[in-house]
Amino acid sequence: MTVGTGTAKTVTPNINVTPLVDVVLVLLIIFLVVTPLMSKTFWVHLPKQEKEEVEPEQLDDEPPPLVLKVGADRTIEVNGAPVSLEELPERLKRMFAARDDHILFFDAEDAAGYGFAVEVLDLAREGGAVTIAPLVQPVEAGAEVAPEGEPAATSPEEAVAADQ
Repeated sequence: MTVGTGTAKTVTPNINVTPLVDVVLVLLIIFLVVTPLMSKTFWVHLPKQEKEEVEPEQLDDEPPPLVLKVGADRTIEVNGAPVSLEELPERLKRMFAARDDHILFFDAEDAAGYGFAVEVLDLAREGGAVTIAPLVQPVEAGAEVAPEGEPAATSPEEAVAADQ
């Protein structure tokens, strides 16, 4: 600090930044030295893949989509076949094992209980359903797939394609 001269003897503050710069530079050097030591690399040796990719055959006959329906009287149907609540996950696991996709379409009647519908959805997820798509229009048995650029029909396949 310096004491003022003249008639007013006031103290004028003077900031010394040298200790601040010294501390900051020491911290910078510490971080520069420690940073390379913190990075750890793990080497993973994977076996070489020796199999060839086989193109799947184009099938004209695609399996029908899986539709899970919950009735107002706590009934459950998978593609029209009645299923009990206890056997639903196992039945879905077997059905998904025979398919390439794990898409399930969910339809519930308006009078079905919300809690029961959520419980059925949880069991469907446990059964292997990866994508669960809600149906807003009924599925027609012979619904044709619309060509590109035309309005979509009511088939579940088109509902999944529209979501992607």
